Amino acid sequence: MSAQTQSISRQEAWVMAARPQTLPAAAAPVFVGTGVAIHDGVFAPLPALAALIGAALIQIGTNFANDYYDAIKGADTADREGFTRVTADGLIDPAKVKRAMYLTFAIAVLVGTTLVWIGGIPILIVGILSVASGIAYTGGPYPLGYHGLGDVFVFVFFGLIAVTGTYYVQAATFTAGVFPLGIPAGTVSLTAIVASVPIAALSTNILVVNNVRDRDEDVTTGKQTLAVRYGYTFARAEFVTLLVIAYAVPIWFLFQPAYTLTAGLPLVTLPVALSTARSICTETAGNVLNPTLERVGKLLAGYALLFSIGLAIDTLPVI
Repeated sequence: MSAQTQSISRQEAWVMAARPQTLPAAAAPVFVGTGVAIHDGVFAPLPALAALIGAALIQIGTNFANDYYDAIKGADTADREGFTRVTADGLIDPAKVKRAMYLTFAIAVLVGTTLVWIGGIPILIVGILSVASGIAYTGGPYPLGYHGLGDVFVFVFFGLIAVTGTYYVQAATFTAGVFPLGIPAGTVSLTAIVASVPIAALSTNILVVNNVRDRDEDVTTGKQTLAVRYGYTFARAEFVTLLVIAYAVPIWFLFQPAYTLTAGLPLVTLPVALSTARSICTETAGNVLNPTLERVGKLLAGYALLFSIGLAIDTLPVI
């Protein structure tokens, strides 16, 4: 334990382990899914709130899992340039971090029971897969993040499934009975699926920045991220491609007759996106990419907030 970490209190260490700076990745899809639901007239506040709480708990549980498993697998070394890891740095006993992981996931499951009652078998399956994948990201016999599958995991679970799932549980409140066995008609719309893509892309870009920053260390510890497997050029191309996809989607919405110009609100964040792209395309040092990582998280939050407002606002009464 370094002199710097010795000054960190136990409470501060737990906050570090939870990594609240990652919570925009949990909230963003719920905002956007709710924005589409408001537009389509199927907004249901209680399922939306439960989805938000459940998503935040799964994100925190995944953070605990990453902190614990990366430490015991030796992936977090003294040369790491990222944010403080409480298990590897000896701030919290590994067994306590592991218990916190399971407790957080258990609470997420408890919250999710209300959504399962509404959404039935589809939400039950999504919930089980989300928790299992949160653990399997860095734990288990085949950790996803160690085999280049982390990007796919984030894109699918923190984007596609999270946005469409948020829409689904709200729409199901109006169109489905209790505990539907399948997906009722009208509970998954094309616009909800398309709206999920930019959130998936920007959430994945958070991971891309993280992997570019940690590439040299990951090479020594055997963590086969896409940045390790294919190099900096591939990772930077991935980042830029995902940005292009994210900013193409609002333009698609502008051409849909059911939406107004407000659907293009996320485009005002483009200068921030270009700034992050410049950093990731030219830098590898942690002292530069750590702030970039935070900016991408803020970009995701701002984009999602503006997108959700833009999708919903043309249905709201003018005062």
